[in-house]
Amino acid sequence: MSCGSLEKLLTDIKSGSVSVADGMNMLRDSAVLDLGHTKFDLQRPARNGFPEVVYGEGKTPEQVGEIFVRVGERGNVLATRVSAQMAAHVQSVCPHAEYNALGRAMTLVTRPIVWKQGEVAIVTAGTSDLPVAEEALVTCRMMGVRAKIIADVGVAGIHRLMCNLPEVRAARAIIVVAGMEGALASVVGGLVAQPVVAVPTSVGYGASFAGLSALLGMLTSCASGVTVTNIDNGFGAACAACRIINACESSANA
Repeated sequence: MSCGSLEKLLTDIKSGSVSVADGMNMLRDSAVLDLGHTKFDLQRPARNGFPEVVYGEGKTPEQVGEIFVRVGERGNVLATRVSAQMAAHVQSVCPHAEYNALGRAMTLVTRPIVWKQGEVAIVTAGTSDLPVAEEALVTCRMMGVRAKIIADVGVAGIHRLMCNLPEVRAARAIIVVAGMEGALASVVGGLVAQPVVAVPTSVGYGASFAGLSALLGMLTSCASGVTVTNIDNGFGAACAACRIINACESSANA
């Protein structure tokens, strides 16, 4: 249940158009959608500002397909880490679902997205970091936050970042996606005033330890205030950036 739906229900109870007993039943029924294999949290938007997101990896195509069909009746759906096989099944039972193959993210929009003020810039060190950036991009947009990717501006050719710096600085929050040694997060963190969320990726040769080097480099960044997510966690970075956007909007409306 969204904040708007909850507010309407409480208003209807207050006015007497809905009884207290009926209101309690509606709240009880709207809390969780129990599919047997999945108990989908419908109250999360009222608590966190954005809905529960489906983690596709480890689920069967049939399970994800049922989630899309049933949850899609109530609102928009986002799933991450969705394989091509899983996506094909979901689209067979839910034809309007869209699949971002590079970001392995699947979406279904059944309600208009309400766009918030402010934009997120997603900056990648290399082209190989784009799958994680695409996951972050889809997540931001499904949560009502405009976002764009500024790709392949890593520190090996720092002039590429400088050419795009005005565009980066125009964003309200910045996600930096980088593998190898993860140095781009420190560079961006030292050049901008906005919050920076860094995402280490598993891109790199053997000594990068599948993203561990980038993770440790970002955690020990000399640029103060850089926040770091888990390896390859574009979704988590997008959630953090969206919380920043939500907080800014709430402050502006206070």
